[in-house]
Amino acid sequence: MINKYDSNHESSDREAKTFCEFFAGIGLVRAGLEPSGWRCVYANDVDSKKKELYENRFGCDDRFHLGDVWNTSEVLDRIVDRPFLATASFPCVDLSPAGHRRGFEGEHSSTFFGFVKILAALGERRPKLVLLENVTGFLTSKNGADFKAAIRSLSELGYAIDAFTLDAKYFVPQSRPRVFVVGIDRDLEAPGAIRANATDWFGEGFDRAIDRADASIRPRRILPLLRSIDPPPELIAFHIPKPIATIPPLVDLIDLDLDQKWWDEAQVQKHYLMMNDKHCAIVDRMIAAGESFVGTIFRRKRGGSTRAEVRFDGLAGCLRTPRGGSARQIVIAIDRGVLRMRWMSPREYARLQGVGDYPLVENEVQNLFGFGDAVCTPVIRHIDRYILTPVFDHRSNSIEPGLAGGESDQRPEDPIILA
Repeated sequence: MINKYDSNHESSDREAKTFCEFFAGIGLVRAGLEPSGWRCVYANDVDSKKKELYENRFGCDDRFHLGDVWNTSEVLDRIVDRPFLATASFPCVDLSPAGHRRGFEGEHSSTFFGFVKILAALGERRPKLVLLENVTGFLTSKNGADFKAAIRSLSELGYAIDAFTLDAKYFVPQSRPRVFVVGIDRDLEAPGAIRANATDWFGEGFDRAIDRADASIRPRRILPLLRSIDPPPELIAFHIPKPIATIPPLVDLIDLDLDQKWWDEAQVQKHYLMMNDKHCAIVDRMIAAGESFVGTIFRRKRGGSTRAEVRFDGLAGCLRTPRGGSARQIVIAIDRGVLRMRWMSPREYARLQGVGDYPLVENEVQNLFGFGDAVCTPVIRHIDRYILTPVFDHRSNSIEPGLAGGESDQRPEDPIILA
């Protein structure tokens, strides 16, 4: 089956900056890659409601494949030529501490191996770059066995591996740490990166590259995990600087006008009484002093009781899908002695994922599910800026001097869209 979108694909004598987006959801990986010239030639997901949001944003064409990634032949029929990059934000349900912790034995997260099967079946058309994204629980699931199994499977396909973490809080006021794995074809040059292999586990250059990195990006627990894999994979360390960004204050992303669906006094009082004594005291002091404050609340089970836990650090909690009341975030606002609360809106979810202008659909819960399951777009742009596009440009012999990734090459991040 020929993808209509590919009828104008570049000639085979010139490599195209194309990618496939597996487990695409509502397409926020694509939203992060397109500004630098990446072109999506295939997208996949099993959720028809996410497909509706995706096509509402990117338009309807043959690129989005609503189907199971395990249907290998069906997927292969839709991928034309050789994409340079494949991304996979595979389901986190079985890996997350908030989920079932079944790991790769669970039916959701195990679909990662459906993706691996596709890569293997592509043969000579296998992408030269792979980018995985998941929750930090990916590192600890089954005491690290699931992470090691994933790395081993990519290594067996011929990829050298890098793994690191990035938190959305460096770009937007949302706490959202995620693990990223980059696989690069062993024969592909990587500008500014340091390699280590089975015969050079403790090469000084490689270790320095790891040790000099910010601990928030290269947590010390990752390297021992990688080095405990048997057989050992080839490792590579890209230069990934800590983001430099002007992060908008949370208050700028929250709508405070009276047209919002603010709760009545009884609902506010109910959640006030769910707070612990310390949080109540802080709120009481702010009200008495006539201070202004905007924050968020999560409802959590603590000691058999439901607690309303307020964040006072200027960050929203990690956005989640609205499965049950505890998973949906609450806005708390104090203005001239008045305490207000309400559910966070889909538009605010979009802003906290860096895409405030994303077109919404009418169904509020559908929007919340889409954004709660998505990737923070500015994080993808950062990875693209320092890894993906430099590798592609170097391959295409069109890299500009100085873009390979030294400390002095870091530039301020692009601003997020607050619409």
